[in-house]
Amino acid sequence: MSNRRIYLLSPKELSPETIAVAFAKTSRSPESFREIAAELNEAKAAQFHEKWVVGYGHASVAEHAVLHIAIENVSRLAVECIESNRLASYTEKSTRYQKWDPQAFFTPPELDGHPLHGLYTRTCRLLFDTYAQSLPPVKALVEKQIPPQQGEPDEAYDRRIRSQYVDACRFLLPAASLANLGVTANARVLEHAICKMLSHPLAEVRQIGEEVKRVAQAEVPTLVKYADALPYLKETAEDFSRLEIVGRMSAEPTTDDWCVLHDYDPEGETKVLAAALFRFGEMSFREALETVRAAPMDERKKLAEVLLGRLGEHDTPLRELEHTTYTFDLILDNGAYAEFKRHRMMSQTPQGLTARLGYAVPRRIVEAGFEAPYRAAMEAAAEAYEQLAAWNPPVAAYLVPNGFHRRVLFTLNLREAFAFCRLRAAPNAHFSMRRVARRVAEAIGRVHPLLADSLRLPEGETWQEIEEKYL
Repeated sequence: MSNRRIYLLSPKELSPETIAVAFAKTSRSPESFREIAAELNEAKAAQFHEKWVVGYGHASVAEHAVLHIAIENVSRLAVECIESNRLASYTEKSTRYQKWDPQAFFTPPELDGHPLHGLYTRTCRLLFDTYAQSLPPVKALVEKQIPPQQGEPDEAYDRRIRSQYVDACRFLLPAASLANLGVTANARVLEHAICKMLSHPLAEVRQIGEEVKRVAQAEVPTLVKYADALPYLKETAEDFSRLEIVGRMSAEPTTDDWCVLHDYDPEGETKVLAAALFRFGEMSFREALETVRAAPMDERKKLAEVLLGRLGEHDTPLRELEHTTYTFDLILDNGAYAEFKRHRMMSQTPQGLTARLGYAVPRRIVEAGFEAPYRAAMEAAAEAYEQLAAWNPPVAAYLVPNGFHRRVLFTLNLREAFAFCRLRAAPNAHFSMRRVARRVAEAIGRVHPLLADSLRLPEGETWQEIEEKYL
């Protein structure tokens, strides 16, 4: 007879380090989790972690200690490093649904007493002032395009259309814009995140790393105690920046080829279908591959239909879709990248943020009669960027507005492609992201049509139509 028990080890009653030890000890103790936890105190928990996690490298134990950290008034440039950890959760202040205060930008400590300090401040103020000036005319345009419903209160109406006009105006906000974010991570992930921050070229990020470490140590004093800057991270980046071959590389101008599928497995569909046969049958994978290869197209279609045909709107495909991957070279605006980077199940390699790949011009900015001041502000930002970049490229990136393009190399499996394309092609997604999602789906559909057919993205627009309508 089963004596099943399921209960919570509450962080209201036990510290994160104690919970981690209680879970860890079950591998060698016959006692219940409650009995193990009752025998522990913070000193015993610290002793355990010093011996097993630090001394013997059993780092997985630290995954049971989970922290929730609130981070406020940091630059969106710093957020990139903070959010670069795959196994953590983040929620940040949205540039789509909130309006930015004119003084809400960060001034890096590297500029203290520097001759370029004034140029930096003037450029940030110009961008924020232009952003504030753009809101009324673009809002007035949207009000003509999307009139209020009968009896709709003004506040409710503004909430309904806010993202429509703020979506276009946010292209002016620089990477220096201040943001708040909430971070949930286990101690193992957090230790590595702190190491990355302490190894970063920007003083702001290093300072954030120190503060996160201090705050985390109040809850998990042992598990992040040894987090420090990593010479490997610092020196590798520095050495690459000094290589002659890197110096010879020049930024390519933005072209129609802004999303290029560079690598995929021509047998990807075969391998996914074979993996499904392997899962539900008793054959070897070699036999499954041979079976699918020999199957006529109608049988392959039937296999694909059984695998994905009943997939609902909120269903997650089976993991067998992870057996094929795609690698893209993508150019997108930095505002879109801020959303793109949240898809951490893919592997992303972004290039540094610069003002050298040109910038997008939202169509609503043009239709609202605001194109001239918009372009003037963007050109001023690009000029100021170059002046700062000649001295310190990482610091210069603070001045780059959301509208400027950047490159990112990314690899994702088909299962993640389903999640990404379906979420970001939704009607309420930002138009820059809908454009990317549609283009990625189209590229996958060309090489693996049987499986991509089940993506079933919302009807009514193509990436070309999005581009024509919004950019």
